[in-house]
Amino acid sequence: MLKYLSKITKNLTIAIPITMVSGFIFGLLFSAEFMKNLIIPFTFLMVYPMMVNLNIKKVFEGGDLKAQVLTQLINFGVVPFLSFGLGLIFFKDSPYMALGLLLTGLVPTSGMTISWTGFAKGNLEAAVKMTVIGLTAGSIATPFYVKYLMGATIEIDFFKVVQQIIIIVFLPMIAGFFTRQSLVKKYGFKDFKQNIAPKFPPVSTLGVIGIVFIAMALKAKGIASSPQMLLYILIPLVLIYGFNFTLSSLVGKFFLSRGDAIALVYGSVMRNLSIALAIAINAFGKEGASAALVVAIAYIIQVQSAG
Repeated sequence: MLKYLSKITKNLTIAIPITMVSGFIFGLLFSAEFMKNLIIPFTFLMVYPMMVNLNIKKVFEGGDLKAQVLTQLINFGVVPFLSFGLGLIFFKDSPYMALGLLLTGLVPTSGMTISWTGFAKGNLEAAVKMTVIGLTAGSIATPFYVKYLMGATIEIDFFKVVQQIIIIVFLPMIAGFFTRQSLVKKYGFKDFKQNIAPKFPPVSTLGVIGIVFIAMALKAKGIASSPQMLLYILIPLVLIYGFNFTLSSLVGKFFLSRGDAIALVYGSVMRNLSIALAIAINAFGKEGASAALVVAIAYIIQVQSAG
């Protein structure tokens, strides 16, 4: 099973579109309402394994302050407002799709941040730190951004969003931290890093695949009645990723060393779509399926652009 999931993890550029098409077909042929009961289990599968591999202690190590500050300025001072602005333009009459666009830009970094920084021979330690800081800060900030920016157009239950983030992010983070500590203590750090840690990302992939499938199945009939919707969603997402990549590349080139610049690009362009998807589909009820559709489609662009 893990071997099969590992192959899927390495081929997300193919797996995500196939999953979306499969979910779409399933949603057309069958009622997908029962699948809402699977959202929480798949969310846990998606988030918890990622948390086990996060070394939270890296946050307290120094040496790359400029890279960290510039990354988070882009992550929280530019991208969310760009996403919100494009949402106003493209989804003026579809506020929950605008919400999905905002959520796509709200929680920075993913497991891809660390992996692709390593592949590109960037500063891996800086990337790990960006991931922990971005995930934690993004989770704390999300309810405030959503309430402040979207509260005038849709009804936002602030405390429900906070509650879902605690369930989706912080409980798995705490559980993952203690799991990591226990495994390192039992097997040693070297054995954990080489033999145990690689087993967790494929499990997270199963959660991602499941949530994307559910998101597409729930919106299948709506998409079928308005197929141009997919193209209309792709346009603002391409603009967000294109602008973000250009800005982070320029900032990295002019202000940072090559290694830190690579970490900055992946630490700002890669978004934590797993968390965004879980928030969309758990915190906003039936209407959240529209927001989740936008986030699910963002996966296509992100996994294609990572290389």
